[in-house]
Amino acid sequence: MVEKIVIDPGHGGRNPGAVYQGRRESDDALRLAMAVGAILEDNGFDVIYTRTTDAAQSVGQKAAIANEEDADLFISIHRNASDYPGQYNGVQTLIYDDSGIKKEMAENINANLEALGFRNAGVDIRPNLVVLNSTRMPALLVEAGFIDSDKDNQLFDSRFQAMAQAIADGIMETLEEPPIASGSVSDPPSESSDTMSMTTQPEAAPAEELYRVQAGAYRERENADNLLNLLENDGFPAYIIYHDGLYKVQIGAYTHLSNAIAMEREVREKGYNTYITTF
Repeated sequence: MVEKIVIDPGHGGRNPGAVYQGRRESDDALRLAMAVGAILEDNGFDVIYTRTTDAAQSVGQKAAIANEEDADLFISIHRNASDYPGQYNGVQTLIYDDSGIKKEMAENINANLEALGFRNAGVDIRPNLVVLNSTRMPALLVEAGFIDSDKDNQLFDSRFQAMAQAIADGIMETLEEPPIASGSVSDPPSESSDTMSMTTQPEAAPAEELYRVQAGAYRERENADNLLNLLENDGFPAYIIYHDGLYKVQIGAYTHLSNAIAMEREVREKGYNTYITTF
């Protein structure tokens, strides 16, 4: 049973990692790692951080901390970078190999982040990384978007707490530890958010009840499209469903009410009128 989790904010101190327009990977990693750890702590896990300030550490020191703590799981948080700005975008999770729970956990984390609007760049096996090959417990390295991608940075900043929840939920889902505060950050419709923004989803009876945040319902498709564009520009995974003679603009589809409430709060903070529906 997993009880102790080491959370590692990548880089630190004299090694800021990737830097883009003054933005440092080590700062983003620290902020996100602390937010993920706080959620895990709220859900009863013993969380140890390799650093909580802008401290310099070697990758060997990071692995050693996890081993000395006899941790059950090691999660390292990073931001990715391209050869030149804007070349790539998306989230990716790295693992030593695909044995045990590592691959499933990586896929769950990526899927939850994809539901927030990130491109899912998949799971990559990297046996040469010290934090993955020198830790004596399952270890993952989460690349939380490209720091030189304006799209990823916009999502990172506007959906920050939802990102932390997505990563924490991906961990807890895999461990089959029922979270106290919330469950899966999002269970999206079968199509990607990009596809949903271009087409109207047909009526279908869901296999289980899903909670959706609704921002508007219109008889004219044009009005729904206008609202959809506004929501997408603000970084929300919005889509349109045609139901009961109305074009309904919705955001997300969640198995847990608490996640729908969290999303509704974010949408309302941007000035939209919303309510939660099960269709």
